[in-house]
Amino acid sequence: MSQIDIRRAHALPLKNARAKVERIAAAIAQRFDLECGWDGNTLHFRRSGVEGEIAVAAKTIQVHARLGFLLFALRPAIEREIHRVMDEEFG
Repeated sequence: MSQIDIRRAHALPLKNARAKVERIAAAIAQRFDLECGWDGNTLHFRRSGVEGEIAVAAKTIQVHARLGFLLFALRPAIEREIHRVMDEEFG
């Protein structure tokens, strides 16, 4: 199992950062048929071949994902897309 771990600083109020993560997750869930749910300020996501969480804190966003065997080869592309979305939403 391959893992992705990305941490990004942000300057938004926690409520606003969480709202951005919610919007990102809704779009991704629809596009890739992910199941998502909040536990406190951590959004957990899952589908066949991938599971993980996005933790929203006062000054950071952390994305942690575990990729199954079939998605292992796509890890670089998935990481690039996460960085692109994080740049777009959190600067």
